[in-house]
Amino acid sequence: MSDKIEFKAPDLTVVLIYMALVAIGWMSIYSTQNDSATAIFDFYNLSKKHGTQLLWAMIALLTAVAVMIISKRFYPVFANHMYVAAIFLLLLTLVIGTEIKSSKSWLNIGIIRFQPSELAKLATSLALARLLGLHEFKLNSLLNWLKTIAIIVLPMGLILLQKDWGSALVFVSFFFVLYRQGMSGWVLTFMAFTIALFIFSLLFPLIWIISGIALASILLIWMTYHRNKQMLIRISAFGAASFAAGIIYKYAAGSDIEYDKLIAAAVGAAVVGNIVFCLLWRKKVKRFVAIFFFCSTALVYSVDYVYDNVLQPHHRSRIEDMLGIKEDKKNAGYNVYQSKIAIGSGGLTGKGFLHGTQTKLNFVPEQSTDFIFCTIGEEWGFAGSFTVVALFVTLFIRLIVLAERQKTPFSKIYGYCVVSIMFFHFAINIAMTIGLAPVIGIPLPFISAGGSSLWSFTVLLFIFLKLDSTNK
Repeated sequence: MSDKIEFKAPDLTVVLIYMALVAIGWMSIYSTQNDSATAIFDFYNLSKKHGTQLLWAMIALLTAVAVMIISKRFYPVFANHMYVAAIFLLLLTLVIGTEIKSSKSWLNIGIIRFQPSELAKLATSLALARLLGLHEFKLNSLLNWLKTIAIIVLPMGLILLQKDWGSALVFVSFFFVLYRQGMSGWVLTFMAFTIALFIFSLLFPLIWIISGIALASILLIWMTYHRNKQMLIRISAFGAASFAAGIIYKYAAGSDIEYDKLIAAAVGAAVVGNIVFCLLWRKKVKRFVAIFFFCSTALVYSVDYVYDNVLQPHHRSRIEDMLGIKEDKKNAGYNVYQSKIAIGSGGLTGKGFLHGTQTKLNFVPEQSTDFIFCTIGEEWGFAGSFTVVALFVTLFIRLIVLAERQKTPFSKIYGYCVVSIMFFHFAINIAMTIGLAPVIGIPLPFISAGGSSLWSFTVLLFIFLKLDSTNK
């Protein structure tokens, strides 16, 4: 039989987990409805979310079968074409898209409404696998880096223009794929450090942050030159001289400068003085310390501008509520507050299917989409929540195992794209519902209500299962 119509069975473990998650999501969506008198299998009544979700689940299943029938050669050959089509749809959305909840990220085609950003995740995964899978392609030249970053940043930027921050942030997950393909771990470290510095700049006074950066710079120097006594003496001399000058100025001139600022200034002077010395000597490590200090300081001073002028008011409110800067249980923090109550009230085994009070009384907004996990936590308790988390973790581990056994670079890289995207959605969504991440509107794969989300995740997953099935 021709490869174009040959159907090979996909990995059974992944398929069973997929079906279990879809079923859990469908039952949870049904449970979120105030009117549970409606038959659970009523997919003709499209006014009910569980009916619509069941219909989409059937469409997704048929699509999965079609994906498994199509030749595996189709995906690498048409990867770039799908990417171009996704970019076109994102541009079209900016022009004629429908705005929902301040985000212009939806397209209406007849009675069907979908998010092109969901298709963009799939298309970007294919295009990235196509590029990185080319013979002898290495992330060791500026041109290759620019090509790779462009594939990720272009759709991400267009989605940001739609003000859909949740979908845009998902594209950050592709950097885990780049790390797997040889990207330096320093890039991920820099990204984590940038996020931490952004958060610290919101929580602590500026002088403390600058002092911390200065101390980190000293530590880097000490780690490199811990045997060089002259270096340590020079650092100490700069700091001591600066502190002494500050003390003299404080008492001689009658200044009201505080001691913590004096210490910060002394540490800063020690680092700046040493950096100037380093720059004069043009040593590689010393130049790195200089760049680290000045870039970190510039980042800290730019936080206020980004926070006040780039982020939307509701984004700022949610971040402030998450970090405890402001407590607003009635507005920005209402969703998370009610979600915590729902999850906490579930106890060990939950209140039982269709017996969740927070769910039935509709206390948690978006409880069938972004906050679907709180429904699971309330009705099925810790046991149910643990089961869902265990299913996802098992799925991720199995997909990594499958990715590692692939014989072609395209299949392996695409497999890691699938894992990265799903893990990012899983981690951020659950962290969001328990208050460990700001509310950014990101669905839980296969469980949250939404036809375009369920369809895109299904296609994303089953393309990889198709590639793997022909690898046996």
